[in-house]
Amino acid sequence: MNAFPQTAQPSLFGDDDLVSDSREPVLMSLNPIYYNLIWAGEKTHEFRRRFLTGQSVRWYVYLTGPVGRLGAVIDLGPAVVDAPEKIAEIAERTRTGNGASVLEYVRDLDRAFAIPILRVAEYPGMPLEQLRTELGGFHPPQGYTKLRNHPELLSICEKVTADSPSREMTVPGH
Repeated sequence: MNAFPQTAQPSLFGDDDLVSDSREPVLMSLNPIYYNLIWAGEKTHEFRRRFLTGQSVRWYVYLTGPVGRLGAVIDLGPAVVDAPEKIAEIAERTRTGNGASVLEYVRDLDRAFAIPILRVAEYPGMPLEQLRTELGGFHPPQGYTKLRNHPELLSICEKVTADSPSREMTVPGH
């Protein structure tokens, strides 16, 4: 069963009723180091220089090298959009010592994004070379890609997440 459907179907996380999925599907890359911090409960927000505002997001995760695979889905809450210093304060509160690096990353902006990580589900996934074969070419995104604008890529993401996840969790603190 696709845990993060494009249409109404039962929720992966036991919400029982059929619900319409209003989350915006996006593809974003993530370094495996930060992905592992999510599973360890040490990363509860994703920090970005630019992102969508005012909506929940279904993030199909492409894990960068050395993993090189599309293999997870993360539910994100609506982004907190604020001054870089305020975003760095969120980073510091969620993981001591992280505020300085986040501030360095966003300091030149008028506003930055702290996106709450709500749930994560991991799948066996699809390696980079298979993605390239199935799509006739594939380059992992530097920022994010709205999948509603790329139906063939969205279809691959849904295919990868069609079976039950190998592990899943609700992220503590939300």
